[in-house]
Amino acid sequence: MPNIAYFDIPADNVDRARKFYSALLGWKISPSPVEGAAASQYHEVVTGEPEPGTMHRGGLYMRQGGEPIHSFVKVDDIDAILLKVEELGGKVVMPKWPIRGVGLVAMIQDSEGNGIGIWKPAV
Repeated sequence: MPNIAYFDIPADNVDRARKFYSALLGWKISPSPVEGAAASQYHEVVTGEPEPGTMHRGGLYMRQGGEPIHSFVKVDDIDAILLKVEELGGKVVMPKWPIRGVGLVAMIQDSEGNGIGIWKPAV
């Protein structure tokens, strides 16, 4: 069963948000080494040690619009999931695209208008 595996937090001021989450929750937040990440000021977030049943990784980046926090569901077959979205009353908002070293990601809207990311990890 696919689980939520990752989250992204948009911020108007990445440095301010990094300081806030680090001070408030003790999260380790550092610039991402992924190519192209500097343009959006993308930072990787580690929320603690992995524990069964919990998510411990995320990202923080410069907000590009009014987008909310995004959660990403880890899947084995991104194409099969995307084929089902519209027949179940949802919408593919951003078709799958590759991120080097990360895998394939896509954004969908569920039947109620909520956004969620779909992620197929790189092998």
